[in-house]
Amino acid sequence: MLEPSTYANLAEAIKACVEGDRELLDALRREIAPLKASVHRIQPRRATAVSLVATDGGNNQLRFDPFLIQLVRVVDSQNNEYCLEVVTPNTPHEELEARHLDPKGKGKTPLGRMMEFLGVRRLQDLSPMLRPPSPDRPVSPSWVGVYRELMEWAILFDILKKDFASDTLLIFDGLLRSKVFAKGLFTKLLEGIEARIQEQRKNRRNLYLVGMAKRSKVLDRYRLAMRLEGVLDTPYPAYVEVPRDVEKKAYIWSEYARGNEVALEGEEVNRMVGGKMFLVKFGASRYDPIWPVDIFEPQRNRAQEILGYLLADAQAGFPVLHYPASLQKAHESAALVDFDFQVLQDKIFAAIRKSLREEAGALDVFHLQDADPARRRY
Repeated sequence: MLEPSTYANLAEAIKACVEGDRELLDALRREIAPLKASVHRIQPRRATAVSLVATDGGNNQLRFDPFLIQLVRVVDSQNNEYCLEVVTPNTPHEELEARHLDPKGKGKTPLGRMMEFLGVRRLQDLSPMLRPPSPDRPVSPSWVGVYRELMEWAILFDILKKDFASDTLLIFDGLLRSKVFAKGLFTKLLEGIEARIQEQRKNRRNLYLVGMAKRSKVLDRYRLAMRLEGVLDTPYPAYVEVPRDVEKKAYIWSEYARGNEVALEGEEVNRMVGGKMFLVKFGASRYDPIWPVDIFEPQRNRAQEILGYLLADAQAGFPVLHYPASLQKAHESAALVDFDFQVLQDKIFAAIRKSLREEAGALDVFHLQDADPARRRY
């Protein structure tokens, strides 16, 4: 334990730091204060809500997995499974490309069809983060996360062509922004998404697209300032649009906050952003959580209507209150836990046993050993 004198010294040091940085908090308050006049009340509306979620790498952290096997699985809130793949960091990219494209470059899967639409035939042309390994560059497991994100975008793009029985709110897990696409491809994809939404309107079906994150750097930066200035301090569900200049101050890379309207003013073209950010409170209490929501850029002028549909879904949220129920259902469907998790672990053991052949007995000894003897200390 620390000595009492050490606590006193720490308290003085902390106090000095807070006093020295007080101007930073005052600056944040000045930046966020004008938003208080732009807060709008959300009026509930009804529409079908469908959420799309990919199984996160953290949902399948296996106890024993020497090959770093990962599942790429995408499901929606209605428990429809759109993708189930097994990959490792060493999976050859040529093998993956053959899964999604035929020899003529025709798409066989949602990812393949997205690649066909974007005019690419190799994964490294789709994303610079999917470069194949080379002798001077070892394999990095991080590319699997990029591959998973691309799969999510591909499936979102694919389902926009299906027949919808009613007007539908599509909720993407995460903000409508991406850094993983090669130059210009994300912009082309967003144009394709908009075209397919417009095509649905010809069939008298309205599709609305939002992206919702659990947190964002904008909210992290301004949360205390918003509380002090009373932004979204309302006894009813409300939202406020976040100006682009406020977004830019929260991100290290300004490109992640550059929308189409900025490009129209003569600045560099937008290549990463497909949504307009709103901060939204779905509860009727002043202390209910605030969530960052991206509304698809071409639909930003329909924010009141779209957030009304999202409010109806959030009010039914469980077990997390004031968080979209469809998104929670999709997360529950996507997570590999309990029995599914154990079956997956057993399948890995069986595959390793088969590959070891006469040395399989060593695997049984290894299986019985304590994998983490250090935990006995606790």
